[in-house]
Amino acid sequence: MNNTSKEKKPKIKQERLALYTIDMKYIRNLHKKDDRVRSVSPQIGKASRAFLGIIVICDEHKYCIPLSHPKPKHTDMKGTIDFTKIFDEKGKLIGVLDFNMMIPVTDAQLRKLDIAIHPSDTPEIKHYKKLCQREINWCQKNSTDIINKANVLYNLYKSGDPFQARARCLDFQKLEEVCRKYNAQK
Repeated sequence: MNNTSKEKKPKIKQERLALYTIDMKYIRNLHKKDDRVRSVSPQIGKASRAFLGIIVICDEHKYCIPLSHPKPKHTDMKGTIDFTKIFDEKGKLIGVLDFNMMIPVTDAQLRKLDIAIHPSDTPEIKHYKKLCQREINWCQKNSTDIINKANVLYNLYKSGDPFQARARCLDFQKLEEVCRKYNAQK
């Protein structure tokens, strides 16, 4: 093999959308590089907040799109290139996806969320798992749109061209470098 040819990385396969939590230490490393990454810091009372999201493939990277509970401000917001509302089967707003806050991840940082209801679950845990089930069902039904939206945003950002949502986006390329370094240390 000559030195001018590049080895092709194996293409990452897009899996069926599921909910994942992300390693807290990794989130803290990302947050140090870009303080807009959702913090899980105990110093600001966020130690119990899980970084929860769905995984999509953008180029050769896995990205976690954070899933959040809706806030009153989300009610009147329109869907944009970097924001999508999640509705239940009755049309009630139950969650939001913040594409501009998606972070690069590898399997080493991921833990699939168990949303199966178990007899030992408390009523609060059962309620939370039912909500998560409704959210992931919506995401799976709309997976093509979600994956396409993530890739359009990622490619627009990576191109360097100006667009309206650029200032709201994390610096994907800078965070990819943090991801590479974090995994190299492990």
